[in-house]
Amino acid sequence: MQRLYDDNVYDFATPQPSYWEASAPAPAFASPPLQRDGSCDVAIIGGGYTGLSAAYHLARDHGIDVRVLEAGHIGWGASGRNGGFCCVGGTGLQLRGMIRRFGLDAARAWYRSQVQAVELVRDLVRDEDIDVEAFGAAEVKIAHSPRAFARLESDHKAMTELLGLDAELLTRYEVSERLHDSAQQHGALISRPAFGLHPLRFCRGLALAATLRGARLHSGSEVLSWSRSADGTHRLRTAGGTLRASKVLFATNGFMPEQLRAEFYGRTLPVVSAIVVTRPLSDDERLNEGWHTEHPAINSRHLLNYFRLLPDNRFLFGARGHTRGTRDGERTTYRKIINTLRKTWPGWSGVEIEYRWHGLICMTASLRPGIGRLTDDPFTFFGFGYHGHGVNTATWAGKQLADWMGRGAAPDDLPRLARELPRRYPMPALRRAYLRTGLVLANWLDSL
Repeated sequence: MQRLYDDNVYDFATPQPSYWEASAPAPAFASPPLQRDGSCDVAIIGGGYTGLSAAYHLARDHGIDVRVLEAGHIGWGASGRNGGFCCVGGTGLQLRGMIRRFGLDAARAWYRSQVQAVELVRDLVRDEDIDVEAFGAAEVKIAHSPRAFARLESDHKAMTELLGLDAELLTRYEVSERLHDSAQQHGALISRPAFGLHPLRFCRGLALAATLRGARLHSGSEVLSWSRSADGTHRLRTAGGTLRASKVLFATNGFMPEQLRAEFYGRTLPVVSAIVVTRPLSDDERLNEGWHTEHPAINSRHLLNYFRLLPDNRFLFGARGHTRGTRDGERTTYRKIINTLRKTWPGWSGVEIEYRWHGLICMTASLRPGIGRLTDDPFTFFGFGYHGHGVNTATWAGKQLADWMGRGAAPDDLPRLARELPRRYPMPALRRAYLRTGLVLANWLDSL
């Protein structure tokens, strides 16, 4: 089965040329490729936040023999190349739409789990002494137009009055005084808990913590086939050997190898997201453009931008990318992102861009994560579809799945909103066409 994007996106042997790869300490754990046949209680496909959190909690809390198989190096995928936003979210559903569709109690349960997810990351960072270069203490959503600010007012009311969340609404003047200024800001919504972090440092710290608890990690071990024996044992074949396991967790998110199991075909829509990072700004350069906050930020466009100051005064700026995955598409995306950055803050037009890279976020047709197990194979578990909020949602999902596998029953606090296999996209072969259409529509809506 052909993958959705160009082979360039799935070059497992090559790290992305990201700021995170350049600035993270070398791994302090061993993750040799699987080089001979072996067995374990639980095998995890995917060495990102979901898989590593599950491995950590399975080994620490349940004493289960667990191994992780990663096609690239640990943190090769989105867990090592995202923007480093640890913020409440996890779905593509609008807040009031979620309440209308699932009810207020279900919406409250989901957002309660998201607050817990942010705090879980904070607890892991503290308890395992992971230096993630935490920065900021809230997420800022910038209204890009007066109409967008009216929507933020409505969201603020729902968040505070209906869901009991910690949120604050700021006028355009208050934003320019307290946070940042630009010609494209018309007020903002601040929400907590949230903070920025170095995503690869967190990923590698979680991997080290998992190995110290007894989990075994295998990088460079792409799963080439997945079968079941007559006794129900799963067999995962890599180039170096075959791993047998009683249970399997499929935790590959946007880089899902759909060809391994027909049940997962067409369930995800990976979307290219690209990031650039500047050289360090001087204090004068930063303040002259009105930037004086450490909080990570997004804007309210349908094709949103996300941006944050980093601890060394570099500026990170990201956006959704192209729909092919080719190197030419990458270059076009980077040019557009850099132009948008410089249009938004003209004073930085001469500031050099030192890093640029891309990855995949994972959307589903139901616009919410899938966290659970297959109905016809109760020993196959899955966690994916975090809609750009994988730092906390994936880490939390990994813990939920570990508790499920360890205790033999779904955790009571796993919201029903996410407790199912997302439905297939209609005619899955056309997913990139759907994406292109969606991007055109979103661009048109943003231009109104």
